[in-house]
Amino acid sequence: MIAFVFPGQGSQYVGMGKELYDQFTSAKETFDEAGEVLGFDLAALCFEGEQQELSLTYNAQPALLTTSIAALRVLQEEADLRPDFVAGHSLGEYSALVANGSMTLKDAVHVVRKRGEFMQEAVPVGIGAMAAVLGQNIEQIEEICRQVSDNSHIASPANLNAPGQIVISGNKEAVEKASEIAKSNGAKRVVPLDVSAPFHCALMEPAAKRLAEVLSGVEFSSMSAPVVSNCTAAVTDDPSLLRELLIEQVTSPVRWHESVQTLFGLGVKDYFEIGPKNVLSGLIKRTLSDVSVNNFEKTAQLESMRNDRN
Repeated sequence: MIAFVFPGQGSQYVGMGKELYDQFTSAKETFDEAGEVLGFDLAALCFEGEQQELSLTYNAQPALLTTSIAALRVLQEEADLRPDFVAGHSLGEYSALVANGSMTLKDAVHVVRKRGEFMQEAVPVGIGAMAAVLGQNIEQIEEICRQVSDNSHIASPANLNAPGQIVISGNKEAVEKASEIAKSNGAKRVVPLDVSAPFHCALMEPAAKRLAEVLSGVEFSSMSAPVVSNCTAAVTDDPSLLRELLIEQVTSPVRWHESVQTLFGLGVKDYFEIGPKNVLSGLIKRTLSDVSVNNFEKTAQLESMRNDRN
């Protein structure tokens, strides 16, 4: 069994996708199609822009989606790989839905551009924060977040990435208090994240409401492969559920660790991370043993992909 998984925000870098764009027509057409939807030269932003501009949430989301789908199209042309299941980390879930045919690239690019805008505008800069806590389990993190949250300030688990790696999100003061408690409770490390907003927590509710309006105009199609949802860590092949799952995803934690365990429980032994960098590959290796994990964003990686198929 094969799963295709797709990275989320944070994996972007200037130059991503350029090698594929220069060598494969399908990759160039993917960037051109996305740029047409957005009304600006997305390829130029990805290949020649400033890292700071590329990392703006409303730029990073369509840029990562497009780069991932360009890589997907090249991989499927050159190695003829087809997944049994798909999944993606936060934004990457949209790439997964394009990969299984339930969303068109045009719809997905439009939606994630708006999603990025809404998420950025939901909380004024400086009000929210996120921090990665290493060496604590989910029960410990949930208890810490309960201790620091009240009617005016909240902190909650945002990304359940791998065993002992959980990101918390919320009001800056609450996240800082939670970080201090986690350190005193024996956390190996607490790393403040350089993000522009507190993603995947209740503070994103305004963004979820605005996203619901945009998604109401999107038609979801039948899937060529089931998807494991971020907010439930459960598998679905029902396109009628996707709209509500994507809305819920904005305020819910990304249950990546559980999603990987779900895939493994379904019999998936081969994982292909498609898109920039290899963040998810590392998380999968921390979660599972005795599985094959590959990532694809460069032409040099194609040969190993072909070998895996054979």
